[in-house]
Amino acid sequence: MKTINWRFLSIKPIYGLGIAFLLSIASVSADELHIAVAANFTKPVKQLKQLFMERTGHRVIVSFGSTGQLYAQIKHGAPFEVFLAADMKRPKQLIREGNAVAGSLFTYAIGKLVLWSARTGFVDSNGKILSSGKFQYLAIAHPKMAPYGTAAKQVLDKLGLWQTLQGKIVRGNNANQAYQFTATGNAELGFIAFSHYQEAIQKNSRGSHWQVPATFYDPIQQGAVLLKTGENQPAAKAFITFLRSASAQQMIKELGYAVP
Repeated sequence: MKTINWRFLSIKPIYGLGIAFLLSIASVSADELHIAVAANFTKPVKQLKQLFMERTGHRVIVSFGSTGQLYAQIKHGAPFEVFLAADMKRPKQLIREGNAVAGSLFTYAIGKLVLWSARTGFVDSNGKILSSGKFQYLAIAHPKMAPYGTAAKQVLDKLGLWQTLQGKIVRGNNANQAYQFTATGNAELGFIAFSHYQEAIQKNSRGSHWQVPATFYDPIQQGAVLLKTGENQPAAKAFITFLRSASAQQMIKELGYAVP
């Protein structure tokens, strides 16, 4: 498949070998696979695709963005065969609208939300820093574009702080941007994915956090779906099967997510 240059896409090529250990797929010839992936899942998918590629000769190209942005790109004909969203809503919409394969949708990961600061001792274990107002900026992913932003809004609504903190909230286009705002100190606080928090403490042991109780927000069920463009592509179907395998699910769990 020839790579298409779409002016509205930013696709980062990732090279390697593919996935042949599933369902006797080893005999399938190498193919090129395009995957759209929610930004919060950046690190896990990089490790997952490496394992996938080491087991076949498929070439993988990955594009990251907010779930809402990727959904819009798919609707406009972006060349993806598989969509790893950060919710179930958009994949279900794509199935209803005829852009994804009915019966292929499943939950590949369940996200966790953390309030984090790069500053040691800044966030208390109950998140009371939020009600104190003793900070300048709070970073979140945009609630209308990213499920992690929706979850952050739900937490603030539950605490009665959504309206109060409007002047302090900085919205990133996706979960990655909210993490970057916080990691760089441009925002003292940020609601980030637990997987990003794990990444942060691996890079720098300093910082403070509050792991938000799961009862404060709706479950962040992340859905994977085979798109119509990949319905007859062996590499796309192989990746979907791989993602449901025990080895992939274990890796996802180790990288900060719950699994079904």
